[in-house]
Amino acid sequence: MVDRAVDGDVRAFEVLVRRYGPLVRAYATRILGSSHDADDVVQDTFITAWAKLSTLKDSALVKSWLMRIASHKSIDRIRARRHHSNLDDVDVPASENHSTTHIVEARSRSEALSQVLSALPEDQRRCWELKEFGDYRYAEIAEELDLPVSTVRGLLVRARKTLIREMEVWR
Repeated sequence: MVDRAVDGDVRAFEVLVRRYGPLVRAYATRILGSSHDADDVVQDTFITAWAKLSTLKDSALVKSWLMRIASHKSIDRIRARRHHSNLDDVDVPASENHSTTHIVEARSRSEALSQVLSALPEDQRRCWELKEFGDYRYAEIAEELDLPVSTVRGLLVRARKTLIREMEVWR
C-alpha cells in the first residue's frame, strides 16, 4: 500500500489512514489528554505523511514513521498550549459503573497521573509515553529520541520507579 501511495494512489493512502488512524488517534489522545486536540494531531499527521511519503525509505516501517510524526505533532501542540492548559478539557473515560463516585475517582486518578507525568524529566516522560502509549520497542524509542538503547532502558526504569512511588495511593 505504501509503495502505491508513494506513486500517487489516493485510494492506497486512504487504506493506510483507515488502518493506522485509530492507533495514531489513541496515541495522540494519551499524550495530549484531549480527544479534540488528538483529532487535529491525527489530521496534521496524515497531511504531513501524504506530503512526505516519498521520504519513507522502508515501507515496512510505516507504522513507526506515522507514530513518530504524531509524536512530534503532539509535542508541538503541547508546547503551543502550555500557557493555556485547562484541566476541564481532559477527557476521562467513563467507568463501567457510572456512579458519581466512580467518575470522580477516575478523573482524580487521571489528573494525578497527568501531574506525575508532567513532573518527570522530559527524556523520562517521552520514553515512557512512547513505550506505554505508542507501544514502541526500545530500539524504536532510541531512534526516535536519538539516544542509545541502554540510555532508553535507564530512563524507562527511572520513570517507572517514580510513577510507582507517586501513584501508590491509587493502587
